[in-house]
Amino acid sequence: MIGKKLARHLARVRAIADRSITDLSLLDMTRPEAPAGFYGGITTATLDILDREAVDRCIAVRPDVIFHLAAVVSGEAESDFDKGYRVNLDGMRHLLEAIRQEGSKQPYRPKLVFTSSIAVFGAPFPEFIGDEFFNTPLTSYGTQKAISELLLADYTRRGFLDGIAIRLPTICIRPGKPNKATSGFFSNILREPLAGREAVLPVADDVQHWHASPRAAVGFLVHAASLDLAALGARRALTMPGLCASIADEIEALRRIAGEKAVRLIRREPDPAIGAMVAGWPRAFDAQRALALGFCPDKSFDDIVRIHVEDELGGRLP
Repeated sequence: MIGKKLARHLARVRAIADRSITDLSLLDMTRPEAPAGFYGGITTATLDILDREAVDRCIAVRPDVIFHLAAVVSGEAESDFDKGYRVNLDGMRHLLEAIRQEGSKQPYRPKLVFTSSIAVFGAPFPEFIGDEFFNTPLTSYGTQKAISELLLADYTRRGFLDGIAIRLPTICIRPGKPNKATSGFFSNILREPLAGREAVLPVADDVQHWHASPRAAVGFLVHAASLDLAALGARRALTMPGLCASIADEIEALRRIAGEKAVRLIRREPDPAIGAMVAGWPRAFDAQRALALGFCPDKSFDDIVRIHVEDELGGRLP
């Protein structure tokens, strides 16, 4: 979902910082749709990141900037231990090794922007998690992301690539159908009522979490690719700024934008398993490093809801 929006943005602006984009390659498990309006070379192809030879062939064209978003999401990584480690860790190794091997032929040091997650942090938490807080993930997904951050930092240190890991907040509101992310209900309770459909809320109204809109996430990725990464030093992972909001805050934003009729479509069905997992998630951050480098969060949860209405519903409610 973020990849599609990123591709459309890059095709529209045709540049990263002061460098023009001449070629755009889009790779996924199913062939991506080529965004309209791009006048350079564009390639769309299927790619299984577990196919090392296929990854090698992709890197052989020597892209200057690589956005790595491929992952098994949180709930699926927890329920399918083997698959989570194959995709989230082995897939990262395949990409890093393909870059290293390509650079062994003749000099090559691309910029790699990796989407990490706030799941690298685990309880107990301070009220606000600062940039010095240590990584103690309490899920397989968070562990896989934390290991990948370390690998990216080491491959950068050794000069094989120029990497940055951006720890995304939970993306809200996710368009489309619900996926296997445990955090999906944060989007479901807004997206479905905004479309006139019922949604299930499995946790209490006082549950708080750290959020960013899809539009903000694309902004984070593009800004990361635009930075001079030498400013990061050896610490190549950054927690992105976001909005701390409770379920109650979400519902009130929905009420202000779409009215009481939409709120009545939320059905409360407590799920102890989801509640237990969410209890171990971080809630609020003090992302000073990212803010100092110019990363910009959403301004309010009302704005997050409005962005979804504008970008996915054509600016209209049913």
